[in-house]
Amino acid sequence: MSAGDVRVWPGAPRPLGATWDGEGVNFAIFSAHATAIELCLFGDDGRESARVPLVERDQGVWHAYLPDVRPGQRYGYRVHGPYDPERGHRFNPRKLLVDPYARALSDGGRFGPSLFGFAPAEPEDDLVASELDSADAAPKGVVIESAFTWGDDRPPRIPWSRTVIYECHVKGLTARHPDVPAHLRGTYLGLATDPVIQHLLGLGVTTIELLPIHQAMVDRYLFARGLTNYWGYNTIAFFAPDVRFATAGGGAQVAEFKTMVKRLHRAGLEVILDVVYNHTAEGDQRGPTLSLRGIDNAVYYRLDPSRPRYYADVTGCGNTLNLPHPRVTQLVLDSLRYWVEEMHVDGFRFDLAPVLGRGAAIDRRSDAFFETLRQDPVLSRVKLIAEPWDLGAGGDWGGAFPAGWSEWNGRFRDGVRRFWRGDSGRVADFASRLSGSSDLFAPSGRNADASINFVTCHDGFTMRDLVSYEHKHNEANGEDNRDGSNENWSRNWGVEGPTAAVEVLRLRGNTERNLLATLAFSQGVPMLLAGDEMHHSQRGNNNAYCQDSELSWIDWNLDQAARDLLAFTRRVFAIRAANPVLRRRSFFHGGEISGTGLKDVAWLRPDGRELEEADWHERAGHVLGMLIHGRATDEKDDRGRPVVGQTLLLLANGGNRPRAFTLPRLGRPGDWHELVHTARNTTKTIKADVVNLVGHSLVLLRYEDRG
Repeated sequence: MSAGDVRVWPGAPRPLGATWDGEGVNFAIFSAHATAIELCLFGDDGRESARVPLVERDQGVWHAYLPDVRPGQRYGYRVHGPYDPERGHRFNPRKLLVDPYARALSDGGRFGPSLFGFAPAEPEDDLVASELDSADAAPKGVVIESAFTWGDDRPPRIPWSRTVIYECHVKGLTARHPDVPAHLRGTYLGLATDPVIQHLLGLGVTTIELLPIHQAMVDRYLFARGLTNYWGYNTIAFFAPDVRFATAGGGAQVAEFKTMVKRLHRAGLEVILDVVYNHTAEGDQRGPTLSLRGIDNAVYYRLDPSRPRYYADVTGCGNTLNLPHPRVTQLVLDSLRYWVEEMHVDGFRFDLAPVLGRGAAIDRRSDAFFETLRQDPVLSRVKLIAEPWDLGAGGDWGGAFPAGWSEWNGRFRDGVRRFWRGDSGRVADFASRLSGSSDLFAPSGRNADASINFVTCHDGFTMRDLVSYEHKHNEANGEDNRDGSNENWSRNWGVEGPTAAVEVLRLRGNTERNLLATLAFSQGVPMLLAGDEMHHSQRGNNNAYCQDSELSWIDWNLDQAARDLLAFTRRVFAIRAANPVLRRRSFFHGGEISGTGLKDVAWLRPDGRELEEADWHERAGHVLGMLIHGRATDEKDDRGRPVVGQTLLLLANGGNRPRAFTLPRLGRPGDWHELVHTARNTTKTIKADVVNLVGHSLVLLRYEDRG
């Protein structure tokens, strides 16, 4: 079929993308510097069937309406213009380009020489345009039918104070699950099956945070080593669910993603997406030409102002999206609104979020993007989480995001790890993390729910590996163990890796339980890494981004130790859910609660007295008591009355030797009852005034009045 066989009407410049209206499809794409754009249509056999010149142009938007095109149509663009890298332009009409607004892609493409915009015979010289055509290898957009029966689907809208996040990979969570039907393992639909949902609900999880599900592509250097970008932080289409996680392509991935969300919502679970708006899969000047680079490189990317051939890179991934440009901001905001309004997701975790706040001068901060989201009538209603660091100068923005934003708390991760591995002098920092990190978030006027507390996440050791390895073991990644962090604050307790030594296993188990209990009992919003509740190990690999294998997939065949840990995890998060004093929205003030004669929180020494200033700076300190009064809640019942919780005492000993800890007197007769003891399975009522707090253990006690 030639262009002459296709009916073409002028169409409209809005909305951008390929939009089916029930009669035909409107195509619209923005490029400020292109000299011509051709819409390419493809048949089911993958061959190009027609090229349609876009002759209508309105404020940089090229558009046409094709009344004979239907959902399922595959398409791409060829964009003409100067190939002049020295001036920042990399147009090459021999490259088939992905529509930035494509709602679905046919596949992830086939990596090869034709995808590069420069001459493949000279891979280090990007000044010479390639003559190879990329249509056979490039992914194609797919026109979709947006209709879906949502029925009575509603966002769960879990309050931050009750939120428990579970970070997981769509494929990794179910690829080895024996109770998920084989044809659904590793897919959106598999994640929403009853066995998975029941597991999440049993843990007390309220919110699933999915590693990137926007369509991604493999990196060149990974392809050369026979690996892939498993995590998916290599986005090529910001509107398209990744076809890797669908049972079928051709646009079916959109309906399957929606079905997953609908089923999870029905179970009361929220869905948050980890999104990558800081860079794309096109990489640096030696990367492939897949979409934005060939559509308008000088608009979509931040270029080195003195050498526009090169990219300003504060992401470590070769390029940086040019958020200060209004059309790029529009692309990101349109994408976010689409995922909320059309796909019904409940929030976002922004990878390398400071990139989004770098101003027209890349070393200057601008809150324009963050404030825009906070004021947006759609996006202000969902959860917004920042990864508060990037790789550029001044890239650590921990605690510096505006109201309405929560942040991954890296100081919680490091402080809790260091306390429980036995580092000296960590008591003061540990207390700050237990109480919500007011040192980080109070200066910006935010509350404890601004802190996303985590001990482990996808990037780094799993919890089992954190207590089993003191050094990373990333040889499988093919980078001579150079990749991944060297600063893990881990401890192997005497043996590197697997062991049968009883004492080593005991200490490892204690430490895992200490870490999980601390996560559950700290103020702020806990985030649990999938598999940590079941002893998941990556055999010491702390950067498994390229490991789409059993190294990364969760093993659901549990031994007794894993089943015990799972039961423990369920228990500590159930305690959190039942005790409002453990999930305050506001920070403790350390003052007296009216009518009680006691403080909302008191920090205790082993002799039962409150810590004094000198105690906080004790370099050899390893022991801390945290007494929380039952009236130290900021939750109200349906009639607006304050909810009274349980008076709790948390005792922590991060050192090697046992310590006698004198229990506080509360001025009324009662007994302390153990809720959790990480050094043994049993709990009991405490009749004595002193408890023996063994080394490397945490105890949570509840006070009950007699009579």
